[in-house]
Amino acid sequence: LVVNLHHLLSDGVAFTTQSRSALTSYAKSLVTILSKSHADRNVYPSAGVLFVHVLEREYFKGEFPPYPKAGDSSNDPITFNTNLKGYPDRPGWLRYIQRTPHSDGVLYGSPASEHMGKPTIIEITAYNKRTFETARHNLVINIMSIEEFPLPYQAEFFIKNMNVEEMLASEVLGDFLGAVKNVWQPERLNAINITSALDRGGRVPLPINDLKEGVYVMVGADVQFSSCLREVETPQNQLRCSQEMEPVISCDKKFRAQFHIDWCKISLVDITKVVPVHSNRPDAGTGVLPDIGEYNPPSESLKNRDYFADFLITLAVPSAVAMVLFIILAYSMCCRREGVQKRNMQTPDIQLVHHSSIQKSTKELRSMSKNREISWPLSTLPVFHPVSGEVVPPIHPDNYETTSMPLMQTQTNLQNQIQIPQQQSSGK
Repeated sequence: LVVNLHHLLSDGVAFTTQSRSALTSYAKSLVTILSKSHADRNVYPSAGVLFVHVLEREYFKGEFPPYPKAGDSSNDPITFNTNLKGYPDRPGWLRYIQRTPHSDGVLYGSPASEHMGKPTIIEITAYNKRTFETARHNLVINIMSIEEFPLPYQAEFFIKNMNVEEMLASEVLGDFLGAVKNVWQPERLNAINITSALDRGGRVPLPINDLKEGVYVMVGADVQFSSCLREVETPQNQLRCSQEMEPVISCDKKFRAQFHIDWCKISLVDITKVVPVHSNRPDAGTGVLPDIGEYNPPSESLKNRDYFADFLITLAVPSAVAMVLFIILAYSMCCRREGVQKRNMQTPDIQLVHHSSIQKSTKELRSMSKNREISWPLSTLPVFHPVSGEVVPPIHPDNYETTSMPLMQTQTNLQNQIQIPQQQSSGK
């Protein structure tokens, strides 16, 4: 329709000025509407099969103004925010990952059968961190059903040398499914789900030696597990796994060239033998409380309550008990003391005589020790200065207590100083 309008305007059809301007504006508005509708993408994933959608940065670069310098537009740091339309987050089955603002984002997940029948609209908002501009597109996910769903035999592998975004690449995932198909030999083989080891409680690897976080890949097939996959269930390999040793798997060489699989973490599930567990839940009600009549508040004419009994129980009784205990304790401590007189009356006379004699002897020895005459130590002799010749005599009375006298006295605190006379020369 837009092309026909442009042809009419360019072929010189007889239109008035107003009609021509109206048609031109209508054509422009129609082109704008078509470009907005073209921004919405419709995808049709299948229930129970891995869904991967790459958010290419090149697709969103046209929404932002280019760099002033030609050829530098590829360096725009662009990040994406994805959410279910009308909600702050994505559906539970859909995950998103983007390592750096200079790499593409990836939406991936495995929809279930209960998600079929209703389109899921994902709002994708691209942020340009250079210009602080945004662009918003919509991704409409229409989940389709497939025959023979789900696949009865499912195996989950743990690949140690891959990150989730590396495994989501179509060529890498195709190589892995080809290796699994070569080992398993099924008629139908699908990738069911991919999960990062970090989502299973794994730790972030150290940034050395190009270590990877690891990824879990679940695949499903329509035939029984091969003998190679069953080798991990042998007692010998189970023992090696319990000792943290690598099990011996005959088909490991078909994966080892590109994928390092931890065979101790492989999980083989036959869903035809799994007994479903149904929990008995009560029937959900209408959510409306039953009508039990009007609310009748208590009457305002309340009876007075006597709190005297409560006072006696909570305060008076404990106080009385405490007072009685205090009186008993005071009587025991003050009125029941024996005293010195009672002690002497109960003590034999001979013991009292011995005790008094010991006391008298002790006092006599102490008085004698204060008055004893002893020679002064050498450290208390007069000291003279070798240059000035000043002599410091020991100053102490005869009854001075030598036990408290220091051995060396300072010369600054002494008042009496004796000048040693100078020796006269032989000539004089």
